Amino acid sequence: MKKVAFQGEPGAFSEDAMIRFFGAKPVAVPCKTFRDVFESVSAGASGCGVIPVENSQTGSIHQNVDLLLEFDLRVAGEIVLRIHHCLLAAKGVRRRDLRKIVSHPQALEQCSHFLGTLSHVEIVPMYDTAGSARFVAENRLKDTAAVASLRAGNDYGLHALEKNIENHELNFTRFLFISRKTVAPPAGGKTSVVFSTKDIPGALFKSLSVFALRDINLFKIESRPLRKGPFKYWFYLDFEGSMREERCQKAIGHLQEITTFMKILGSYPRGKSVE
Repeated sequence: MKKVAFQGEPGAFSEDAMIRFFGAKPVAVPCKTFRDVFESVSAGASGCGVIPVENSQTGSIHQNVDLLLEFDLRVAGEIVLRIHHCLLAAKGVRRRDLRKIVSHPQALEQCSHFLGTLSHVEIVPMYDTAGSARFVAENRLKDTAAVASLRAGNDYGLHALEKNIENHELNFTRFLFISRKTVAPPAGGKTSVVFSTKDIPGALFKSLSVFALRDINLFKIESRPLRKGPFKYWFYLDFEGSMREERCQKAIGHLQEITTFMKILGSYPRGKSVE
């Protein structure tokens, strides 16, 4: 894990998640897109990648959920990071000077209440929160602010016009760490799978019952378009336990009997929430 890929510029929340998970040891590999992160890990250019998959306020980041199915990679770990957004501008710029605010669409959505009070500004989506801070700083813009982390502001020499502008105080994002190979914990933890069901009555109920019969707790289930016909779906599921546990092995074996496709994304230690 000497090199860890993430989407965005230095100062991005994904880089924060990497530092909190590994410490300062790995070499950060910034990537322009989420697909670039997956491709970097898949090609061996990076030993690991970090991707956001879910925010407590705005829900799943579907692009990354879909990429987990597309690429032959495994989930090796997770971390849940408290997200604080700031309104960042060049030094000397005041709120009344602003005509434009830039940031990643997810960040803009998470700060929609605050941004809605600024009726005189244009909201412009960009590919990254830290990248928007860098854009403001490098172009020495006096009428534009970025929504990004305080660390991004410090990195690019911007000052915070406002701090903690997110809609909700308890704003958390869940990040997954992906790699080519993983080692499942001997017990406990979490396992993620994707599957599609047979076209039979009660198929989803039967799929979930294989876990209920073995007292396995489900953390999350979400449907995504299968893309092999209209209104057909595959399901993303997180459950408690490791594939090294007999009860989980039996549950998955049972599930395979009633599904047309299944992929185990990985078993990994359950991540902690960090401020």
